[in-house]
Amino acid sequence: MVMARGLGIVLLTSLIGVSQHIAREVQVKAGEMVALYCPLHRAFSNPEVITWTSTQQTDLNNMSPAEQRHRAMLLHGRSLVLFSAAVNGNYSCSTGNGSSQLWFRLVVQTTQSREDQKQSQYSKTCFAEEACRLHCPDVNTPAANIPNITSNGIIWNKEGELPATGNYFPRVEENNGGVYTCTRLYLYYGQIYNKTFTVPLIVQPKEIPMIPAITSPNNSDVFYVHLGSPKVIDCQAVLYSEFDDIFWSSEKSFIKKNSSFPVFYNYSREYIAGEIKVVASLVFRKVSEEDLLKRYSCRLESETGFSSSVTINLAKEASPAHLYLALCVVGIMLVVIAATVVVCLKLKTDIALFLQRSLCCRSPSDGKSYDAFLMYYESDADAGLHEEDRKYLERVLEERFGYSLCLYERDVLPGQAEAEAVLECIEQSRAVVLVPTSPDPGPGSGLLIALHEALVERQTRLVFINTDTTEELKCGLLPETLQFLSETGDCVTWKGQSSMQPSSSFWKQLRYYLAAPQYSAKARLLPQTV
Repeated sequence: MVMARGLGIVLLTSLIGVSQHIAREVQVKAGEMVALYCPLHRAFSNPEVITWTSTQQTDLNNMSPAEQRHRAMLLHGRSLVLFSAAVNGNYSCSTGNGSSQLWFRLVVQTTQSREDQKQSQYSKTCFAEEACRLHCPDVNTPAANIPNITSNGIIWNKEGELPATGNYFPRVEENNGGVYTCTRLYLYYGQIYNKTFTVPLIVQPKEIPMIPAITSPNNSDVFYVHLGSPKVIDCQAVLYSEFDDIFWSSEKSFIKKNSSFPVFYNYSREYIAGEIKVVASLVFRKVSEEDLLKRYSCRLESETGFSSSVTINLAKEASPAHLYLALCVVGIMLVVIAATVVVCLKLKTDIALFLQRSLCCRSPSDGKSYDAFLMYYESDADAGLHEEDRKYLERVLEERFGYSLCLYERDVLPGQAEAEAVLECIEQSRAVVLVPTSPDPGPGSGLLIALHEALVERQTRLVFINTDTTEELKCGLLPETLQFLSETGDCVTWKGQSSMQPSSSFWKQLRYYLAAPQYSAKARLLPQTV
């Protein structure tokens, strides 16, 4: 018993002697915080009595709390917290009676070598298209139970990217990989301190399992057959195991491989680049009416439990005579439809006027007093309508075709405000016909531009009358101030003597754009003037 006790004392003394010479190296970036924890076993001392010393200050335990805050450090139980590491130093913790002692060698780094960076990294590996979350380490950081130190969040950054990125990826992608840093923030007496860690994210390709599949035919495909003739239908599949297989079935029964049956199937395998190409051929010796009533399925069964199938249908193929007749009927119908469309497009104006005439079509009353407001603007001498042509235009529209017109020189009293009178005429008219003249007998193009907003807001129908000298340019010779209005209107060309006849294309197009006149009697905004 005495010898055993003596041997125990020798061993204990040896252990203590060894512990006095151990020095643990702790690396920290300059300006960041670090917590040193004293792990001396409880058997050596009371865990509440730990003495800390340093090469700069022999006994740290004698420092007051205010002095500790001034030196940016904190002693709490077994922990020594340095809030902003600045210089290298040696620190030790020992038991109350000094029988056991542990040394820490603090190395403050302003720049890290590549080897040191690798050692301080905490890498994370994730698979593409899966959820991934990065975790910030807590090595050498203050314990959560130290008073007055509050965790103030974590900031994540990715190398080469600003601003900060998050640490959670619902479906991580390859471009999400890279070197991330997380900075733990701590609040201590109104001052923020930090601790930074490097967390490389490695994104590996997702391992996609090889799934067998039927490559042809597709589900619900229809195969045309001749009654009394043989037919072969191939079912092709790609397999990845010797135990995978495909076969044919009809309704609830399996098709046999026996070639003496009226319906059977053949089977072949081929190994190509790690895949098994399989063909199961459904064979009909002579297709019968009964075969047309059945549905046939090619089924795939895998050893993993995976299964799939495609179902096909048989249909009687039309005879050549019936097919030729059907094609002829379809061709004739397409020709008739195309010819009808071409005729309608070319004669749409005549058709619309014919319907007006034959059906006595009149536009429904919309509260307007006039069908059109004839507004003249000054144009070049060679391009404008002369007075005789203007009068003829007015007379034919009113007396021959029954349109109710608003004329500036007739329906506006002298002395009335020009802009107000023209705006009232536009308001009471279903369309505005712009006629080029020389000289200008009406309010002029300048006023028309001033009323542009009113024309656009009311969506007034505009019809521009050209002369034969402007036909090639299609409204291109309008005064520059009216060019933007011409884009919203229709153009009709007056060709002089050839346009005099009421049956000419000029009158047909003009009536087409003006639509049918209202059936109600003419109404004037103002009394007529002599």
